[in-house]
Amino acid sequence: MLSKQLCIKVMNEALKTGADYAEIFEEDKFATSISATDGVVDKINSGFTYGIGIRLYQGLVSVYSSTNDNSEEGLIKTVQTLASNFKGAQTVFVKELNSDNYENINKIEKFPRDYSINYKKAIMKRASDAAFAYDKVISKTSVYYLDEDQKVLIANSKGQYNTDQRVRTRISISSIATDGDKMENGYQAPGASMGMEFYDQIKVEEIAQEASKIAKTMLYADECPSGTMDVVINNGFGGVIFHEACGHGLEATSVAKNQSVFANKLNQKIASDVVTAIDDGTIPNAWGSLNIDDEGHRTQKNVLIENGVLKGYMIDNFNARRMKMVSSGSGRRQSYHLEPTSRMTNTYIANGKSTFEEIIAATKFGLFAAKLGGGSVNPTTGEFNFAVIEGYMIRDGKIAEPVKGASLVGNGADTLMNIDMVGNNLLRSQGMCGSISGSIPVDVGQPTIRVKNMIVGGRGGNL
Repeated sequence: MLSKQLCIKVMNEALKTGADYAEIFEEDKFATSISATDGVVDKINSGFTYGIGIRLYQGLVSVYSSTNDNSEEGLIKTVQTLASNFKGAQTVFVKELNSDNYENINKIEKFPRDYSINYKKAIMKRASDAAFAYDKVISKTSVYYLDEDQKVLIANSKGQYNTDQRVRTRISISSIATDGDKMENGYQAPGASMGMEFYDQIKVEEIAQEASKIAKTMLYADECPSGTMDVVINNGFGGVIFHEACGHGLEATSVAKNQSVFANKLNQKIASDVVTAIDDGTIPNAWGSLNIDDEGHRTQKNVLIENGVLKGYMIDNFNARRMKMVSSGSGRRQSYHLEPTSRMTNTYIANGKSTFEEIIAATKFGLFAAKLGGGSVNPTTGEFNFAVIEGYMIRDGKIAEPVKGASLVGNGADTLMNIDMVGNNLLRSQGMCGSISGSIPVDVGQPTIRVKNMIVGGRGGNL
C-alpha cells in the first residue's frame, strides 16, 4: 500500500490551489465467483482489482478522480488535474499522518484464497444435490458462490492514515419447482464477513432444502386475494422494506438535499412507539460490517429511530458539511472507481416484546409474508411495492393456506406509523444494496412485525 511519505506529498500537491480537504483511497481486492446450474459449474471468475481514488473539497464543491497508476509521477499528475478545478492559495498543509488503533471485529480463521476451486465447487455440489433431493418437483437448481478479500488504505489531510482488510463469502441457492405448465422459485442467500469457516457454521444442505420448500409450497398455492388487511411480515429479510422504503430516506445523501420525507425531523415522532431502528456497522463478522468506513472513520452503532422518535441519520464526510453535523461512519463505496456517500451497513428494526405466536394469534384475518423478494421504491416519497415470495393467509389467529402472487404496496412513512406489534425474534439476512456509490454488501433485518391496514395486491380477487 502507499507509504505515508508519498501520501503526504500527493495531498500537499493537491491542496496547492485552495482545496481545504484531500483524501486518498487505495484498494487491492482479489475475488472469486463461481456459478453452477443443476450441479454443473458453468462459469468461474477469479482476479484482482487495484486502483486509487482521490477526492478534493473546497467548501461544498467536491471533485473526484481514479487511477491505476500508483507511481509518484502518476499520482502527482492526477491530483494536479483535480486541483485545477479550484483557484486560490494553499491554506491546509499535511505534516504527518497517524493510524488509529482498533481491534478487528471481523476475525478470519480460514482465508478463502488458501482453498482450491475444487473445494468450493464441492460445497456448491452439496447444495445442489440437497435441493434436488427435497422433492421430485424440483426441476432446476442454480448455485452461486462468492468470496472476496479487499485491502483498503484511506489517508486524508486531517492526518489520518488507516487500513482495513475485508474478507467476505456468500452462497446463493435457487430452486425451481415445476408441475405441468406451473413453475415457482425458491431462494436463499446467506453470507458473512468471514472466511471458509462460514461453511462450518451453516449447513448448506438445510439452506438448499429451504429454497426447495418455498418453491414447492408456492407451486401448489392459491392466488392471493387483494385488498387492505393486516400484514404480519416475518423476521429476517422482511427488513428489506425498512431498508428500502425508510433506510435510504435516512441517508444524508437525500436528507442533506431535502429530498427525503425524513429531512429536518430530528427528535420528531416518525414511527409508532414500538419501533426502534438501528444501523450498526460493528456487529462482529456480519455481512455489512466494517472496521472503518470508506472514508477512514470507525464504524459505529447508529440509533436512527428510538421508540418512534427520529434520533439520527447516516452521514458521510461531504454531507456532514452540508448538514453542519459530523460523520456517523457511514461513508461507503463499491470500489475505488466511485466517490463514497452515506450508505447503510447492517440495518434492522430492534427486538420488541411480543412473541411470534402472540402476533399471529392477535391477527384475526390477514396475510403472513414469510419471505419477501424484490421491489421498487421511490426514494423521495418512500412509496414502495414489494413481492411476497412465500405467503400464507391468517384466519382466526392461525396461519392457514399458502398463497402466491402477493405484493405489498405502501409508503415508508405511513408503514412506520402503522406497525403495532414487534416480535422478539430478531434475525438478519444478507443482500446487495445499489445506490450512487455502487453496489455494496448490507444486512437487513427485523423481528416479526405486524402492519395494520396494509394494501395487498394479488390475483385471487378482491376481499
